[in-house]
Amino acid sequence: MDEVKNSMKKEEQAYKRRFSRYFDELKWLYTELYGNDSMFAELCDNMYRFYGEREQSLKRLDMEREEAPDWYKQNDMLGMMFYIDNFAGDMKGTESKLEYLEKCRVNYIHLMPFLDTVEGHSDGGYAVADFRKVQKRLGTMEDLESLTSRCHKKRISVCMDFVMNHTSEDHEWARRARRGEGEYMSRYFFFDSPQIPQEYEKTVPQVFPTTAPGNFTWLPELGHYVMTTFYPYQWDLNYGNPRVFNEMMYNFLFLVNRGIDIIRIDAVPYIWKELGTKCRNLPKVHTIVRMMRIISEIVCPGVLLLGEVVMEPEKVVPYFGTVERPECHMLYNVTTMATTWHTVATRDVSLLKKQLDIVNNLPKEYVFLNYLRCHDDIGWGLDYETLKSQGMEERAHKEYLNEYFLGHSGGSTSRGELYNYDPVSGDGRFCGTTASMCGIEKAGFEQDEEAMALAIRKDVMLHAYMFMQSGIPMLYGGDEIGQVNDYTYKEDPNKAADSRYIHRGKMKWELAAGIEDEKTVEGQIFRQLGRLEEIRKTQKAFVSYGTVWTIETWEPSVLCIAREFEGEKVIGLFNFSEHDKTAWINEEDGLYRDLISGEKRKAAGIDIPGFGFYYLKRERG
Repeated sequence: MDEVKNSMKKEEQAYKRRFSRYFDELKWLYTELYGNDSMFAELCDNMYRFYGEREQSLKRLDMEREEAPDWYKQNDMLGMMFYIDNFAGDMKGTESKLEYLEKCRVNYIHLMPFLDTVEGHSDGGYAVADFRKVQKRLGTMEDLESLTSRCHKKRISVCMDFVMNHTSEDHEWARRARRGEGEYMSRYFFFDSPQIPQEYEKTVPQVFPTTAPGNFTWLPELGHYVMTTFYPYQWDLNYGNPRVFNEMMYNFLFLVNRGIDIIRIDAVPYIWKELGTKCRNLPKVHTIVRMMRIISEIVCPGVLLLGEVVMEPEKVVPYFGTVERPECHMLYNVTTMATTWHTVATRDVSLLKKQLDIVNNLPKEYVFLNYLRCHDDIGWGLDYETLKSQGMEERAHKEYLNEYFLGHSGGSTSRGELYNYDPVSGDGRFCGTTASMCGIEKAGFEQDEEAMALAIRKDVMLHAYMFMQSGIPMLYGGDEIGQVNDYTYKEDPNKAADSRYIHRGKMKWELAAGIEDEKTVEGQIFRQLGRLEEIRKTQKAFVSYGTVWTIETWEPSVLCIAREFEGEKVIGLFNFSEHDKTAWINEEDGLYRDLISGEKRKAAGIDIPGFGFYYLKRERG
């Protein structure tokens, strides 16, 4: 009993210490933004309340992570994202599949949106109707707590989406606003005439110009326009209202108290709106994110913030904050992902090398989440200034990329579909799984064994390259077994209009049952990815804060990435062409050992088969 009391006293002292450390900055930021002392006092009171409600096991985990703040930067971190229903039916089903995730060497799972939504108006779960309720078909909050608790026992961290920019039109606030209640209307952006919405439209870009044009929706029953940046059923929240900020922070703390370790802040650049601007990336966005980070550091310091910011790596840097005043712990490496697929289509690594050099030269405190595919489409937001200097015009190149991945040009073996294609601008986004984009779907359909072997090699090479990047690798559920596109979404009227569901198919557990059979496609991919994951986990050069750089290969199709930490050096070579190539590197620092085959050799003039790769580790002298 005394031991429990002493532990609780220690935790209470830790809270007071953290609160004292951050109080002045939090009050200053809040006062600058809102100038409302009573609302600030309410926020502080509720922070302490949520801390008091936090489970002892989570408080112990907080303190453990406080003592090892780089816990998420280690070389054993490997994530996987998936939809709960597609993966295992519901939360209880997911809990029953944790042993499978352990076989995948995954210790970080991103549960795609699972909060309450309305069927047909869910936007894949991003139109939240209730931030404190799980979708009925997926389970309950108690099921979530059971799942996170079991994950923690297996040292698996759990991530979820926190949709801050908007709510569903079916959220209680929206329903009361629709009834004309002023307090709730003030939590959104309402206008009774088109004048101000028209002023916004002059400067604010459209997110979905073909499927959801404009940034406002007219509500005839209320006689008002409401701001809807994404879809008409997603109403933008007004963070100029301190009540909105406070209540959303209470939702945030409620969710992390259910055992969530990583909060993915959805569409973070959009959360502050000002007339006469693009309503993107405004300075007060950073004030809000910094306050959120402080609140987290005080109440639940073991929780990480992951920002979804879809821009070039050098432009997303402000969302990390500064070393003295950090904001997000991690950010997605979105542009590099898109450039990776550009490299696949062009067989030219120059643009990818340039972007990797930018990321590699950023401070090591900045951690990027790297991935090949995710739940979303691929938008071709590339560095067109650089591409123009290489003779590539933006519209023509976007059209080429879409034609290539549709399988129509460039010797492509890819399969997939376009999303939100605009015939006027020629702009469009691409949807498909990694395996289908690598040719596994085509080779399987045609029963072409030679083509299948090449497609598998391409798939594995891309994963090997992703594991070499600076940051944390993230698998998309099903990629570990080479799952291909699922066209059955067209049979569901609630999904048929959204081609992103082509790569949101159900997990093929009948394929997963064959992961031990190396004669199967799934067995080959699973075994080879497992070998790569084991190498990354055991070679300390792969820590996120190690030194990473690229090496010129003098071969347009071959990328070379080097990593070094505490004297250990690993070189990765990746052939983005289907043809055999030679990497004309000459690392004159001794012999290297191939981490796949064990063969020793010099790192010079290396021949690489089509879509092949090497992991070479420098031998100690």
